[in-house]
Amino acid sequence: MGATAPTTVAPPTDRRPRPAARLRAPRSRHSVDRPRRSALLTVLTGLVLVYALVPLIWLAMGATKSQEGLLDSFGLWFDDDFALWSNIADTLTYDDGVFVRWLLNTLLYVAAGAGGATFLAVLGGYALAKFDFPGKRGVFAVVIGAVAVPTTALAVPTFLMFSEMGLTNTPWAVIIPSLISPFGLYLMWVFASEAIPVELLEAARIDGAGEMRTFFTVSLPLLGPGIVTVLLFTMVATWNNYFLPLIMLKDPDWYPLTLGLDAWNDQAATNGGEAIFNLVITGSLLTIVPLIAAFLLLQRYWQSGLAAGSVKE
Repeated sequence: MGATAPTTVAPPTDRRPRPAARLRAPRSRHSVDRPRRSALLTVLTGLVLVYALVPLIWLAMGATKSQEGLLDSFGLWFDDDFALWSNIADTLTYDDGVFVRWLLNTLLYVAAGAGGATFLAVLGGYALAKFDFPGKRGVFAVVIGAVAVPTTALAVPTFLMFSEMGLTNTPWAVIIPSLISPFGLYLMWVFASEAIPVELLEAARIDGAGEMRTFFTVSLPLLGPGIVTVLLFTMVATWNNYFLPLIMLKDPDWYPLTLGLDAWNDQAATNGGEAIFNLVITGSLLTIVPLIAAFLLLQRYWQSGLAAGSVKE
């Protein structure tokens, strides 16, 4: 008989299922809690901070100096004579207290102009965001075009139009143009599109609520952060408005603070005029205090709506 080939026995195999290999996610060295640090970004941020704070520091330091101290001392440090309180008193009482009159005029322009512009922007933005009507694309093009046009380019045509109507040298010449805020309208349009769910409006209408009731009870509370944002922008624009009152007003009794302080500053260049640079600087410091207070008080309402619509659920 021939020799038989040796048989080999295969080793026993483990037929139990093996666990799938786990894929380790690469560890990110940076996260939200541990953001990446950039030396260049830190330097640029520091330069911007210095650029923003140095004028304020100079203004605050200058308001503590007398007329002579402004010329004889270093701008970014105090003088030996601390004259802040006397400067404030002189600013409020100089020329029969005309600074207080200018302050009241500015508050009037802001309340009527900026407040009215915010109200109209809220109504227009809500309507453009939540209603469909013929010509909506045309309105959008007009709004975008109006945002791109600088206000100084419209100053002269506005003056000629108001002159024909006999409204120049009156508060209406400043208030009425301030009621139009294309940027505020566009901002409310975008914000209302994201902040108000369509399903919420449909539910209110199904429950029998009319459009006015739906707007004031359902939509308006959701538009709070956007309203505050538009109000801050329009308030700052109206408070710092200079060119429009310059061409519209001739009576100093109707001047806002911007024109009034500029008139005080120009006194030194006129024959026989009195140099009151210390009052101009103190008045400028008093002018920015309400704006700073408004930003600090409304900051939490403003920041709460900056990310509206940024995350899709």
